[in-house]
Amino acid sequence: MSSSTSDRRLSELWSCVTLDEASSLIDSTSSPFSLQNFVGGQYIAPPDSLTSSSQHITSFEPKTGRPIYTLPCTQPHAVEAAIKAAKAAFPSWSKTARAERSAILWKVSELLQQNKEVFAIWESIDQGKTLDRARVEVDRAISNFSYFSTFILHEQTAARMVDGVALTYEHRSPAGVFALISPWNMPLYLLTWKIAPCLAFGCTAVAKPSEVTSMTAFLLGDIFQKAGVPPGVINIIFGDGATTGAALVASPLINGVSFTGGTQTGIAIRRLTAHQIGKHLSLELGGKNPTLVFEDSMVPSVRERTIRVAAMAAFENQGEICLCGSRIYVEKSVYNDFVRDFTAYVREKYVLKQTVGAVASLQHCDKIRRYLELAAEQKATFHLGGAPPTLNEDEAQGYWIEPTILTDVAKNSAIQIDEIFGPVVTITPFDNEQEAIQLANDSEYGLAAILLTTDGARMRRVGEQLEAGLVWVNCWLVRELGTPFGGMKNSGTGREGGEHSRDVFTVVRTLHLPAY
Repeated sequence: MSSSTSDRRLSELWSCVTLDEASSLIDSTSSPFSLQNFVGGQYIAPPDSLTSSSQHITSFEPKTGRPIYTLPCTQPHAVEAAIKAAKAAFPSWSKTARAERSAILWKVSELLQQNKEVFAIWESIDQGKTLDRARVEVDRAISNFSYFSTFILHEQTAARMVDGVALTYEHRSPAGVFALISPWNMPLYLLTWKIAPCLAFGCTAVAKPSEVTSMTAFLLGDIFQKAGVPPGVINIIFGDGATTGAALVASPLINGVSFTGGTQTGIAIRRLTAHQIGKHLSLELGGKNPTLVFEDSMVPSVRERTIRVAAMAAFENQGEICLCGSRIYVEKSVYNDFVRDFTAYVREKYVLKQTVGAVASLQHCDKIRRYLELAAEQKATFHLGGAPPTLNEDEAQGYWIEPTILTDVAKNSAIQIDEIFGPVVTITPFDNEQEAIQLANDSEYGLAAILLTTDGARMRRVGEQLEAGLVWVNCWLVRELGTPFGGMKNSGTGREGGEHSRDVFTVVRTLHLPAY
């Protein structure tokens, strides 16, 4: 694609201010859009993609099954070229005054704010989520840049005296070039959660969004150009994990990796980088999160809140959030009441094609369907939902799965153990507090947990025993960007957010000076 063609396509994408306009634009093109990498401050096509159709990946709209765009599957030598662009930009950017870096990132947040409806529209089309959900995530992407743009203006360090002999103090500097890899479920929000602190703390980067949802990352390159981000400071390349992602994280020129995605991919990244001991790794991986519902949370004064929070945690974004509470455990005395009220609430509030979007891909739809077929084979009780029909790419009219509520699922069933990552929830009774804790912690994952109770002592007593990096009490998905974000066990390693992101993207040295 020529520069003029790329500019025209960008202009067409930016011109869509409603879902109908974006849909009409897709229908009016004779072939899908072709996305280009953003390297060295400009859009370029990897050399292989110009001559070989096999180096392209087609992305489909989840709500219709129609192709939207193609993207390059960037090959290792082109990955290395992007890394070298970031490497060349690092000496200057790492020494750029914090006030100047802050101003540039603040400008990025302003430009996102000015174009937030366009970003929300393309995010909804590309990922399958509802437009309302996409708007929430674009707002959070804006906050990522505004927060870190000001955070770096108020840093502090530590100094200590050693018995009048020496003064010691900590000094931090940018760690280098980072690989930033984000998943397909919250594309813009989670990609900017990595880019904003990386650039704020003086690092440069090569970012790779999921090949399933790359449109808003493509648009983001244009925002960086307009905000005045120097060439090479942030590079965005497209491709799959096996080819593009593997080449990116394994490169010896990469000083660190920030990855959000599946646990198996996280394990692969650790293997690929095992011989590079000094490489910074921040891995936010999968979750199979519990929601604990105690009897006192079902009294009339708070019952509606309990049902609402449990439903939101189960079905927001079609259950395609690593923090979703997909295992609900309910105190036996209120179990039947909860199942009845929860089912009625979900049936009314979470309506397919209205308040519930499509799942992200045909492959993911098939995965969820297989779990629902297994639930039927295992004689689980379906209170809502069921397995969708088998589809193939030619006949797919969208990847739609009804919100599904299951009971009578065995503890050792794959449905209780595996991260399904869709609109599927199980409900199981428990007898007492200790059993609730044991059931909640009986998982290889430890990302998040939701605790629903009115007992203040229990909030701490139970909350502090849950093996989860994040515990929400009577709420869900509340975030303060300075708090540590990350999981325990197979849900990852490292924390991000505020000073914890500073730890990821900087190196620290201690200087010892004579006291005289």
